[in-house]
Amino acid sequence: MKNMMKLSLVLVAAALLTSCNCFKKMAKNQDAVKVTATPEILVLNNGKVAADVNVTFPVEYFNKKAVLKVTPILVFEGGEVAGQPKYFQGSKVDENYTVVDASMGGNFTQHVEFAYDNRMVQSYLQLRAEVKCPKGPCKEFTLVNLNNGAIPTKEQAAVLAGGDAAAKNAIEKEFGLTVAYGVNTLQQDIKFGDMMETMANNYKRVTTVVNKTDLLYAINSSKVTKKNEKNANLGEFKADVDEKLQNDRATQNIAVKGYASPDGPEKFNDKLSKARSESSKEVVAKLLKETGLDVDAAAYGEDWDGFKEMVQNSDIKDKNLILQVLSLYNSPAEREAEIKNLSSVFAELKDDILPELRRAQIVNSTDIQGKTDAEILAAVKGGNLTVEEYLFAAESLAKNADEQVAILTAASKKYNDARVWNNLGVALTKANKDAEALKAFEKAAKMDSSSEMNKNLLLANLANGNTAEAKKYAAGADAEAKAAIAAAEGNYKAAAAQMEGYNAAIAAYMNNDLAAAKKAIAKDSSADADYLRAVIAAKEGDVATAKAQLKSATAKNPELAKKAAKDVLLKKVVEA
Repeated sequence: MKNMMKLSLVLVAAALLTSCNCFKKMAKNQDAVKVTATPEILVLNNGKVAADVNVTFPVEYFNKKAVLKVTPILVFEGGEVAGQPKYFQGSKVDENYTVVDASMGGNFTQHVEFAYDNRMVQSYLQLRAEVKCPKGPCKEFTLVNLNNGAIPTKEQAAVLAGGDAAAKNAIEKEFGLTVAYGVNTLQQDIKFGDMMETMANNYKRVTTVVNKTDLLYAINSSKVTKKNEKNANLGEFKADVDEKLQNDRATQNIAVKGYASPDGPEKFNDKLSKARSESSKEVVAKLLKETGLDVDAAAYGEDWDGFKEMVQNSDIKDKNLILQVLSLYNSPAEREAEIKNLSSVFAELKDDILPELRRAQIVNSTDIQGKTDAEILAAVKGGNLTVEEYLFAAESLAKNADEQVAILTAASKKYNDARVWNNLGVALTKANKDAEALKAFEKAAKMDSSSEMNKNLLLANLANGNTAEAKKYAAGADAEAKAAIAAAEGNYKAAAAQMEGYNAAIAAYMNNDLAAAKKAIAKDSSADADYLRAVIAAKEGDVATAKAQLKSATAKNPELAKKAAKDVLLKKVVEA
């Protein structure tokens, strides 16, 4: 019974094909039909692969009673995708397709487009044709060979009518006309991470902590009284010194600064401030004798800076008038005279401000050394770092993007800081984890609306193929970010003008400016730059140089050998 069914299918198919008389003459003149595709090497652009297929039918070719269905098919390893078919009809066919007048022939262009799949990196674009004769026995579309005009043999017809999908597809591929191949995926190689901006940390290798107290004096006096000694809280000052002595990372610097209030003769006040610094030094030296710390002393004369600061922070009614006097006069004598002329406020100054300036300021300026680089790296996993230390480690201590991701991921679990999330997004982008990077930037954006954040969101969306979403951030973007949008849309001429380095080289190559492409990466010795130089040399027809650059690239990064094996732009180089 099965054999009878197979024989029946063969007979039906054969009868159908031999009755398609409307195509016989067309088949004989198949070589006269001109078919081209632009570009011949397909190009990835904004997540799509597209081409314009041009077909020229010669005069007296197209049968007036025939209908031709042409379907673009992108074939790749593990599958194929069909595009929108194009229908042509003769002048005597009663359908609503594109008419090809036999007496005039015709030239037609069909735009074909496919959503990109990573398997398409090795692919080819075919046209597959089917013919039918609506007014004859051949009323159903029948596959024809676009390479030679042949129709299926009886055996092939049986396969096409049968249920073996793989065998059927093999015949369809055989009958298809290949018009383009590829895909050029250089657009994917644009390094969005290189254009992104990290946010700065406030890490300091040495942190300076200042503790100070004032030892006050009576007017025109440099004598330290027990009362003033007590009011200076010297016990607390010493306790702070003792505590820091226990920290082997702390270096303390003790200084005494003698001042005089800015009233009275300037020369007298200079001597007075020196006497106060010396008497205060004696008190402090005695206080800290057991610590072994040195005490420096210096005199600063009349304390106009302190005077200005105290007036600014006071509630004196006419303080703006006083501050104006300070700004108008530089001479201490003139300042003092003009201020004393302000009789309405001088009494307040005399009672509330000037006594506080008759002093010696005792200062402990302590430099605290931070963790060593090794200590910071060791503490990353334990989480015993400040947010600034995490940010510093990622920026300055990580050897590559993967290490940056690890450090900043640890930081994100402890600190919900916009800088952490932003810098993590940059690191993830450089590590080719674009979807995760976008999520990190979106978290940062909830806490920050800076220009860096705006640019990074734009670039992250481009990296994820979200060009329309990226454009929402274009208004506030800089020229480089706008160039990235231009590149994503295939406008490489505009992109090349604003991009730098490796990205500029890709844009220039895609703009067919090979000299500019080589110049852009002239100083770049990375594996990626060597690989791109190989691509450029291949396009120039310099196979020897292309081979040498590819060898250098794969020596630095062996993973690039896998890429080269499938790269249509290096096909001749790899096969040579």
